[in-house]
Amino acid sequence: MSTTVEIVALHVSPAHAYEGRPSDGPRPDPEPVSRERVVVRAGLGLVGDRYYNQPAHRTAAVTVFAVESLEHVTDGLGLHTAPSPLVVRRNIVLRGFDVDGLARHDVFTLDSGDGPVRFETHRPANPCGWMDAVIAPGALKALRGRGGKRCVPLDDGLLRRGPATLTT
Repeated sequence: MSTTVEIVALHVSPAHAYEGRPSDGPRPDPEPVSRERVVVRAGLGLVGDRYYNQPAHRTAAVTVFAVESLEHVTDGLGLHTAPSPLVVRRNIVLRGFDVDGLARHDVFTLDSGDGPVRFETHRPANPCGWMDAVIAPGALKALRGRGGKRCVPLDDGLLRRGPATLTT
């Protein structure tokens, strides 16, 4: 089944920003976090990301998230504006698809115009306590079960922000 989605944000960071104590605040990224495009390598992840080619993260190198989960947090916590989709630090943020509805070993394809890239889901990308610090108190609880999925890419390819087709 094909669905038209929007790739709202792409995030590749060579370092962890959410380390240590949330009360100390996140470390700044060593380079801008918003990307217009990312290079995907089969079995390895996103080129330049901290989880790229890390053996411990081979089946979890790419995280995919639904921006609707942030809208749920915004409504549930009564926030005036939705947080940036980059604050959750997921690699690929989509609009228009229930990412959390994917099951373990489901395969889906994203095509943003440069050819299809398949991903296999492996486990939930559970939110962490940092969400209460960088979004608002209560965000961690509001994001439980809505943190996205950790995946392994099955193809090399390129993804761009903007309209895309997702096929399951």
